[in-house]
Amino acid sequence: MTFGPDLAGLDIAFVDDDADLREANAQALQIAGFKVGAFASAGALLAEIGPGFGGAVVSDVRMPGMDGIELFRRLKALDADIPVVLISGHADIAMAVEAMSEGAYDFIAKPYAGERLVETLRRAVEKRALVLENRRLRALAVSAVEDEGLIGETPAILRLRQTIRDLADVEVDVLVFGETGTGKEVVANLLHRLGRRREMPFVALNCGALPDSVIEGELFGYEPGAFTGAQKKRIGRIEHASGGTLFLDELESMPVNAQVKLLRVLEMREIAPLGSNETRKVDLRVVAATKLDLGDPAQRGDFREDLYYRLNIVTLRLPPLRERRRDIPLLFAHFLGRAAHKYGRELPQLDRAVERHLVENDWPGNVRELVHFAERVALGLAGDLPAASAREDAATLSLPERLGAIEANLIREALEANRGDVKATLEALGIPRKTFYDKLSRYGITRAAYDNG
Repeated sequence: MTFGPDLAGLDIAFVDDDADLREANAQALQIAGFKVGAFASAGALLAEIGPGFGGAVVSDVRMPGMDGIELFRRLKALDADIPVVLISGHADIAMAVEAMSEGAYDFIAKPYAGERLVETLRRAVEKRALVLENRRLRALAVSAVEDEGLIGETPAILRLRQTIRDLADVEVDVLVFGETGTGKEVVANLLHRLGRRREMPFVALNCGALPDSVIEGELFGYEPGAFTGAQKKRIGRIEHASGGTLFLDELESMPVNAQVKLLRVLEMREIAPLGSNETRKVDLRVVAATKLDLGDPAQRGDFREDLYYRLNIVTLRLPPLRERRRDIPLLFAHFLGRAAHKYGRELPQLDRAVERHLVENDWPGNVRELVHFAERVALGLAGDLPAASAREDAATLSLPERLGAIEANLIREALEANRGDVKATLEALGIPRKTFYDKLSRYGITRAAYDNG
């Protein structure tokens, strides 16, 4: 039986040395809608499974060679989050309970009803999917920080980076305000990754991507029968984020009814799933993002004022790219190098048309637009930019030389406009004093040459 790496999309790996029981259970689980792989021994499973396995493992406890308890421990060493359900006779219940204390997902005593196993495995597979999604989000967070997260030297970005470090371990909800493409999710990820909740879930929900009819179920979860189509219990995003961080993007798109319930969550730190009269305590940090100024009644519209003020304890404003133009060469060089590596291309030389576009474009899509432009340049698909002169096309500077020339010209222009006054030039360029002098040395610029008189 060959499934390939990580059992190629199976929901259930079923291990039992009894061929008849193994095949009967596998068929029953397939009828219930699972994708099942049947294994005759623990060794056979261990030869196939990897830490990326996306489902749950069911194993009999008593088997020749390696028993189910040892298999569980081997799987725990491989990936502690793989749900393992142990099936045991009455004589083995004590062993199974011990395994539960070590982290096994569940045990089921023989004889058992098929519905019992199916329901347990539905929960286990759903939990595993959430774990893997959380890992994916964490990987994206690290990638965002390393590849495109808050790169820059302008005062606004330097202050923002410091503020995030200061807030990371402060138990306060945060509202992030910025235009599309400015990096709001990057900031939310940083707040989570740098804080004490880093090992717990980071759960993201785009409030503008879900219909009004389903967003409450996604946020708060629901009980079976809560509404038409609610056939089984579902844990909501808020409850899943307990212990970690809940990121609500496009908060301004949240329906009013959901806003009322979210306000209660923020004030009481408890939820009531749809169809339930019970409340459950949650421990989480909320980071909400909006592209509208919710403090402005004209922009706020029907967004609840009390919810805005509850979230407005700490607000981080992300500057658009047009307000941090001095960062554009640094950002573009980074994204272009990454794109060239991604597509297996040589790092291209820049012509004057691309340089002019970098300097003159207002970048309404902000960093996201700059990333896409860098990818097009790397692929030679920059589009119909204004043509450069023949003299400009003849230039053959390398990419770092081209970007350095742009930056050096900006510094010379600022020095000339301020007649060599260092303080005024620093304010115009928006860079620290040490950075300024480092760049003067790098580009061979003599400040004294621009002194007045």
